[in-house]
Amino acid sequence: MMWRRILKWLGIVLGLLLALQLWYLGHVLWWMQFNPSSTAFMAAGLERLQEKRPEAELRHQWVEYKQISMNLKRAVVAAEDSKFIAHEGFDWEGIETAMEKNLKKGKVVAGGSTISQQLAKNLFLSSSRNPLRKAQEAAITVMIEALWSKRRILEVYLNVIEWGNGIYGAEAAARRYFKTSAAGLGSDESAMLAAMIPNPRYYETHRAARGLLKRKAIIAARMWQVAVPK
Repeated sequence: MMWRRILKWLGIVLGLLLALQLWYLGHVLWWMQFNPSSTAFMAAGLERLQEKRPEAELRHQWVEYKQISMNLKRAVVAAEDSKFIAHEGFDWEGIETAMEKNLKKGKVVAGGSTISQQLAKNLFLSSSRNPLRKAQEAAITVMIEALWSKRRILEVYLNVIEWGNGIYGAEAAARRYFKTSAAGLGSDESAMLAAMIPNPRYYETHRAARGLLKRKAIIAARMWQVAVPK
């Protein structure tokens, strides 16, 4: 009797897990052609803003891939995932390097996540480092890489990532920081925006931070060495 109950509950859990994966897959399929109007990170950001100002709204405007400066595409790939074109969702060498850094420091100081992994997290999950959350991120990453082109992955990524308090996507970021469009971003401006990605809410008000300027300079030097989708 006990084993029957265990098997019954196990079946229920597995059924719910399968249903969840199908829900994620359905959204990934839909977003192959249709643009996401919001993400898990956007919802969390709006909730955070509205705790202080109930009338607060996010700054976000979708722009097509061709309307985003090639400078920004290069800068972001150089900053976040230099092997973006070549890998299938995971940069195993980068993950190994990040793990070695973390073990050496005794805490998490590097992530090694690819653009595809970051996108999976932004669209559906939270910023938690919980192992179960990381496993789900990996599963969604596989779905995205299997179904979307690299161009689509980068297009969605550049349109949904956070670039400050309530600021999401390249168009909103370009207008907030440089009073221009995403299409009008120069190389220096693009390197700055790419440098802000790891901690955008802090850098929004600390744009002269030494670490930010150092990272910007490194990106500016490397951005011409990476390949990006046409």
